[in-house]
Amino acid sequence: MTVAKVAVSAVILAAGEGQRLRPLTTLVPKALCPVANVALLDRALDRVAGLGLHGPSSVAVNAAYLADQIVAHVGGRAHLSVEPDGPAGTSGGIGRLRDWIGGRGVLAGNADAYLADPLREPGKDIAALLDGWNGDTVRMLTKPVTPGDTGGFSGRRFAGFSLLPWRYVRDLGPEFSDLVRTVWRPAEAAGDLELIPYEGVYLDTGTPATYLAANLHAAGASGGLIAPGAKVTGSAEESVVGAGAVVAGRVRRSVVWPAARVAAGEDLIEAIRAGDDMTVPTTFPDGGWGSLA
Repeated sequence: MTVAKVAVSAVILAAGEGQRLRPLTTLVPKALCPVANVALLDRALDRVAGLGLHGPSSVAVNAAYLADQIVAHVGGRAHLSVEPDGPAGTSGGIGRLRDWIGGRGVLAGNADAYLADPLREPGKDIAALLDGWNGDTVRMLTKPVTPGDTGGFSGRRFAGFSLLPWRYVRDLGPEFSDLVRTVWRPAEAAGDLELIPYEGVYLDTGTPATYLAANLHAAGASGGLIAPGAKVTGSAEESVVGAGAVVAGRVRRSVVWPAARVAAGEDLIEAIRAGDDMTVPTTFPDGGWGSLA
């Protein structure tokens, strides 16, 4: 595999409100929701770091909703762009970073994208986007469309990351807009859009169902993950339990956030528990694991 022939920066988009994940996102922004006890944002930062993109000169993170939490969490690991008037959308968020991008291409990733490809080297599962890229085309990581999908691009759907040339980025403004309108569809119409297949698992974790599915997939073949410091005096079956959590009841196919509690006598099934009593129930999309293909 060859590397990109032009300079590339990375932008992790983490400004969204996560309305479909409420009430969980009344506590933390969607980008900081943990998957297998690792914040989604950290997974995205680790992924681009696997391509050699790390530090505030190479990686930017935008923030709007509960921005103070994002800023504190990122610290000095990336350049921070705070949108004070609310989320500016995927296009506006990148448009606000034009001066920082400064002529480079942009590897843009959604913080809420869960990607897992055990067939490739960890951290380099999006490397195909950069392979031999000359800086002229728009590239998009994609999966085949599934029943019920609308839109899409030539029978494929976006899978969390895209690669944008400077000639498209330089015209993006800071006003609210999305990349579908300002980059992807125009590139498609111009014959500039390359669809890069992704063979691993991709989930948009924006709903309780897909968020739960991502957690259970990330927990691996063992069927569960108990963080050090968690106290389980009841039972936790096929579940993810965070650090400092206390499980005195029974937990099955669920996620218990760090420091959350499941009381004796409680039976938590396919749900997310945060704090002492916030419970978000869910069922898997399409009735099961077929959605993870």
